[in-house]
Order: sequence, then structure tokens, then C-alpha cells
Amino acid sequence: MSAIRVENLCCTYGANTPFEQKAAKNLTFEIEKGDFVGLIGHTGSGKSTLVQMLNGLIKPTSGSVFVDGYDIWSKPKEIRNIRFKVGLVFQYPEYQLFEETVERDIAFGPSNMGLSQEEIKERVIKAAKFVGLSGNLLKKSPFDLSGGEKRRAAIAGVIAMDPDVLILDEPTAGLDPVGRNVLLSQISQYQKTRKNTVILVSHSMEDVARVTNKVMVMNKGELAMYDTTQQVFSRTEELSSIGLRVPQITKVTDELRKRGIRLSEGILTVDRAVYEITELLKKEGRL
Repeated sequence: MSAIRVENLCCTYGANTPFEQKAAKNLTFEIEKGDFVGLIGHTGSGKSTLVQMLNGLIKPTSGSVFVDGYDIWSKPKEIRNIRFKVGLVFQYPEYQLFEETVERDIAFGPSNMGLSQEEIKERVIKAAKFVGLSGNLLKKSPFDLSGGEKRRAAIAGVIAMDPDVLILDEPTAGLDPVGRNVLLSQISQYQKTRKNTVILVSHSMEDVARVTNKVMVMNKGELAMYDTTQQVFSRTEELSSIGLRVPQITKVTDELRKRGIRLSEGILTVDRAVYEITELLKKEGRL
């Protein structure tokens, strides 16, 4: 069953002016419940416009967005409710922190849902745990946290609303390698535990390859590809032609395959590459 269904979705900025720009062109696709989808594309490809249409922040010029089979714009006055079901974490979300304490910042979303104080508190604790924030940080000012902790606190604020679909726009941008790996692991664990739908917007092919099971490729406002992660990243030449690159390890193992080394197509992670090469060496008696 689809969590999100999009039909003939279009978005045009500055229509009928010299500055007219088509950010989304006749997009039609479905995202199944429980999928972890990577959304990739070069700058200006339409990624951010698309995800903002999925939770009703931007109204499409034409076409429809369905969440759990419900047309989100059928009742415009109730569009706010869709944002509780489709949570969106913007790039550099820590800049949106504003409350006196981390606890109150995380509680802001649930507080607007009309929940009891007991349930709000429970959601705050659970969301903080999901993103790896220790309990002693909840009483601190969000402005006293480190950069990575601020990022996790901002993400926890959306997770606390318990959305059926969680959209993360470049969640690891600006983080060091250790911080990136920690945050990705926590997001992946959240998705596996919650078993909900996650959409990860990222410029990092390695990040997308590591955690997603499907990949959507945007190019000039159009949907260029949408398939399993392995199938998309096996189309090396097509990705290169639109200015994208496959994960470095995929490129290396593809080159090894061309040289006659019997490895699987579309290897996406270093761990998988090490495993296959080790097994191959064992079979050949060289290890």
C-alpha cells in the first residue's frame, strides 16, 4: 500500500513572467509504506520543491498529492494536519531552534497536536532517545549544544510528532565524518524500529547507498529514475550524464568487474566489497 502517491504533479514559479521556471514537471510515482527512499539530483533539479509539495508547504500548480489515499489539497483549511503525518526536516534545521530548553523545543510540535502533557513528555523522551540525545541534555538551552547535538535535537522535534512519513533534507550537511555516520545510523535505526516511510534528500551518494532501499533521481524538474538502490546505482553512465556520480566503491568494483574479477553488479558499500573480495580470495585459495 502506498504511503504517498503523486499524479501529474507540476510546479511553476513566476508563471507568465520572464522569470518563469518549471521546478516540477508532470511527476507521477508512488512510495510504498515502510520504504526508505533516497532522493538525489544536482542543485536546481527540483528536489526541495518536490518534498515541500509532499507535505503541503508548497501548493502544486497542477496535479495531486495523496497521503494514505487522501488528496491533501481536497480541504485546504485542513492542510496543517498533513504536516503531522508527513514531517519535514529542513536543511540545517538547528537554525530553527528557539525555545529555552531542548525539551521544550522537541515538545513544540506535539504541543500543537492537542496531546496531553503526559503523552507529550513521553514523545519527547522517546524522540530524544531515537536520535541519541541523553536525558541530561533536555534541560539545557539548545544553543549550548554542539553542532551535531543541535541537529539531532531539531530532528527529534519532528520525530516527536510521530509522522507516518519522515522527510529529511540534507540531514548530514556540514557534519564531520563521525557526526555524519552517527546521525545516519540513528536515522536508519529509527526507520527500522518505527517501520515507517523515510525520504532522505542528499547530495552524498555514499549516504544514500548506505541506508536506502530505493532511489529517486530528479533532473531538471523531471523524474529521471526510480528503482531499487542497487538498480539505480548500476546505471553509472546515465547518472554521470546528468551530473551525478555513483558511490566511489561502486565505481571501483565496476572497474574490477571490467577487468574480469567476478564481483556482483552494483556493490554499494565498502563492507560488501570487502566481503565479496574476501570470499573470492578464499575460493581461489589465496587467503
